[in-house]
Amino acid sequence: MHQSLYLCFFALLSVSLAWSVIPKPQSITTTNEYLTICKDRFEFVPTQTTPILADNINRYMATIFDQGTTTPPTKCPTTHLSIKIHLLSLDETLNSQTSEAYSITLAATGSIIQADTVFGAIHALETIAQLVDRSNGAQWVLPVATVKDAPRFAYRGFLHDSARHFLSVPTIKRLIDALSIAKMNVFHWHIVDDQSFPFVSTSLPKLSQGSYGGKASLTYTPAIVQDIIKYAKYRGVRVVPEFDTPGHVTAWGVGYPELVTPCYTGSKPNGSTGPLNPTLPGTFTALKQLWNEIAQTFPDDYVHLGGDEVSFKCWESNPDIQAFMKQKGWTDYELLEQYYEQTLLNDIISKIDKNYIVWQEVFDNGLKISPKTIVDVWKGGNWTAEVAKVTAAGFQTILSGPWYLNYISNPYSTKDACPSVEGDWCQYYVVDPQDFSGTPAQKELMIGGEGCLWGEYSNDANVETNTWPKAAAVAERLWSDKNTRDVADMSSRMTEFTCELLRRGLRAQPVTGPGYCQWQ
Repeated sequence: MHQSLYLCFFALLSVSLAWSVIPKPQSITTTNEYLTICKDRFEFVPTQTTPILADNINRYMATIFDQGTTTPPTKCPTTHLSIKIHLLSLDETLNSQTSEAYSITLAATGSIIQADTVFGAIHALETIAQLVDRSNGAQWVLPVATVKDAPRFAYRGFLHDSARHFLSVPTIKRLIDALSIAKMNVFHWHIVDDQSFPFVSTSLPKLSQGSYGGKASLTYTPAIVQDIIKYAKYRGVRVVPEFDTPGHVTAWGVGYPELVTPCYTGSKPNGSTGPLNPTLPGTFTALKQLWNEIAQTFPDDYVHLGGDEVSFKCWESNPDIQAFMKQKGWTDYELLEQYYEQTLLNDIISKIDKNYIVWQEVFDNGLKISPKTIVDVWKGGNWTAEVAKVTAAGFQTILSGPWYLNYISNPYSTKDACPSVEGDWCQYYVVDPQDFSGTPAQKELMIGGEGCLWGEYSNDANVETNTWPKAAAVAERLWSDKNTRDVADMSSRMTEFTCELLRRGLRAQPVTGPGYCQWQ
């Protein structure tokens, strides 16, 4: 490695280049000076290294110089550009408390990345990768610049649903790659639902009989899950799994029919099933086994418990449930739901050393939940009132309701949100999760949000293009300063970002109208 040699070749441009980064950093200062770069005269030099940092240095060298179909630059400097990397901590723990702050200095007299953790350094490497300008094909350049950056919100997630259509491992990894590029740090993995249970459980092995036709090739084995978790961590992305109960459990009943409630028409079962059966001790025995396994499998400090859309109709029809209700002296089936949730939280989840996220119904139904609970507000119609109510009760909140990207819309039907720009992405960009009535203390309890792409109409063929680049509008809103709201500027950068995704071999649809990208 070349030691402390810095590029002395730089020049003044007659016209400034448009340095484009998504999400926009908190502070970036550039000049008309630039640094010419070539692969054999460019390096990242850590003062101390970690396995994740070493991997990312190699990966970003390839990202900057090898990805895409262009020929390498021919105008090269006479000396090396060495960018030092200094970490304040070598701890590679990634969880809800991990710092992602970083700074960059790019200059002919010396260049350095400084970051609290390796995960901040990954973001710095990504910013540098996006700052490379290749518009003059023979000469690639970086700006002389200073960047000081950190996320506005700690939770910047995206939900992908592999329960309604199976998503292959290569597809999931490409989705994680794109999350990292956009500095989103949570992959909310909606891994099971009514339609399928593709997670292979070692404690309850018959659950995966409820996968897609029971095919072993359409499941996620323990080895696959660990591979995805490690892949995500090496890109600064947490994996938060969701196992939704007591509703959305039809697939559970394929392998374990005793866990779900048989629905009745009159005095006879009608062949359909409803929520988990909370009247049987065996239900909670199975849940204890499963959640102990989930806690061992997924290292993040949070899990998502679901808890939404629990229909009482099947419970109401079942004579065994009716008898249990009569024994308890209950007439309101909300009390049965509360009984289920409180047993789950108090007897199982409280003992696995995990904090939890729930859909907003768990809060709305008045359940006693941990003070550390994060409430996920998903109903978009009046989300501001719901967030105000949740935060007034003292709970941390994340927002997902306005960011359901699976609602495919006509780009020309959303012009009211941003009449000056093309594309439906802008309806997501103009939403700010702190735009609700509340005290400063309540605003602090809003810790971020997530885009969602539910899988009814997405599979390997289109899940990436249904997500990207529109998800970048959510990513910037959750990372950048609240006053970063120039939709025309974002439209220009969105076009560049789409092209950058394509250069890196990812799939992204055009969202800003007619145009051309040399990498498509």
